[in-house]
Amino acid sequence: MRFRILAGLLAFALSPTAARADWMQASSEHFVIYADDSERDISRFSEQLEQYHSALEFTLMRSPAVPSPSNRVTVYVVRNQNAVRKLYGTDNKYIGGFYIPRAGGSLAIVPRVDAGNGVADFSMVTLLHEYAHHFLISANAMAMPRWLSEGAAEFFASASFKKDGGLMLGRPAQHRAGELFYAKDVKVADLLDPTEYEKQEKRSYDAFYGKSWLLYHYLTFEKARSGQLDKYLDLLHDGSSMRDAALEAFGDFDVLEKELDQYLNRRRMQAFNLPARLIKIGPIKVRRLSDGEAAMMPIRIRSRRGVDAEEAKALLDEAREVAARYPDDPAVLSALAEAEYDAGDNAEAIAAADKALARDPSQVNAYVQKGYALFSMARDADDPAQAYKTARAPFVALNHRENDHPLPLIYFYRSFANQGVEPPPLAIAGLIRASQLAPFDLGLRMNLATALIRLGRQREAMIALRPIAYNPHGRGLANVARAMLARLESDPEWNGTDMATLVDTGDEGEDESNAPSSP
Repeated sequence: MRFRILAGLLAFALSPTAARADWMQASSEHFVIYADDSERDISRFSEQLEQYHSALEFTLMRSPAVPSPSNRVTVYVVRNQNAVRKLYGTDNKYIGGFYIPRAGGSLAIVPRVDAGNGVADFSMVTLLHEYAHHFLISANAMAMPRWLSEGAAEFFASASFKKDGGLMLGRPAQHRAGELFYAKDVKVADLLDPTEYEKQEKRSYDAFYGKSWLLYHYLTFEKARSGQLDKYLDLLHDGSSMRDAALEAFGDFDVLEKELDQYLNRRRMQAFNLPARLIKIGPIKVRRLSDGEAAMMPIRIRSRRGVDAEEAKALLDEAREVAARYPDDPAVLSALAEAEYDAGDNAEAIAAADKALARDPSQVNAYVQKGYALFSMARDADDPAQAYKTARAPFVALNHRENDHPLPLIYFYRSFANQGVEPPPLAIAGLIRASQLAPFDLGLRMNLATALIRLGRQREAMIALRPIAYNPHGRGLANVARAMLARLESDPEWNGTDMATLVDTGDEGEDESNAPSSP
């Protein structure tokens, strides 16, 4: 897929010649993992991620619907942290892994993880942190203040796995200890009243994550504060401002600050100790990738991460070389179709996708890439209505195979919107359903909000916009959402007539739905 990234990807540590035949795939209810590892280790890793999901369900008393196969989180395990940073597009030493939320294609990229028993290592903590975000958004569409979102993710990511299948959540966040004691402090008042925090000049790394974890941990376990976090959430849900909700629920900020200082210096802290009998997970299937899939895997990872035009051309040469060696492997052909599409070769992408589907009609990515290519060609077609009808066909076929895959629903809507034709009610209903299936995709939410505004459904649009506006990783798109909310609050009948002006207020709103997030 085409997304802007830095040219540093050209130096990515993996190459087709480095791929070995022992690439494995572990498939479970909520995750798909790819790793060049042993069957035992990838199976244990998959088991731990499912145990973590089950623990989140039990602790938070929420059970998001089981995702369709293509809407699971795909985890790519690469060689080391250096490879992760090159894929991310940075040399930031604090990047230990990252997550990109996308409808029908959410992914995480992490270095090798120690899936042994005991306290999670840094790579695992990073992944657990990002999956906590994914779970919380999937389980509750309510917008969360940044401190609460990050504090909760840090809280749950501080986990340890037991040999008998149990685990602990909410352990002291040792990986934030140095930050809490040595980084620039962030006051409780700054967390609970973000307008004050945003006024400060940011010159160095501060203790935002650590202090957010500390506040969440304290409110969870301190008996004197029992029920206050729930009250805070109820007040936010009822429309109170962040500051007012915090003052009413928690009281004086200075008192809370002093209590947190004392809490941090306690010698012992509580945690949730969940026995194995409370952890329920489904079956895990492990298979060895074919030689062709293994050879294509480094290309596939880079393509899924996102490539710019220059990188796409270079990657296509590599993909064609692998495909020449494995011309009958449907997974290889499906990946080739993606590389062809990324490079702008629509006809070649369609041809590769058709070859893949002729050999294996279950190749989901082949339907998607063929659909993308046909949509691209439809933009310049002499008969747009017929072209977009043709472009819908691969997505319709995919919908028949996987009814809850969000992409067919999204592209059914776009087949009308891209023509400038008012989408029928069925298309709007599909877009709403796609957003329900993938609430973590901010770009999808924004598309839905825009459509609802133009249809005169402003109240529903505001519900869709709030999670974008307050998403901690929303950046430019969050700015646009906040501007749209402000406009709707001042003019409840606004129908989006000057929406382009508001969109221009976001620095990089166009690509934020696919921007990686990392703690």
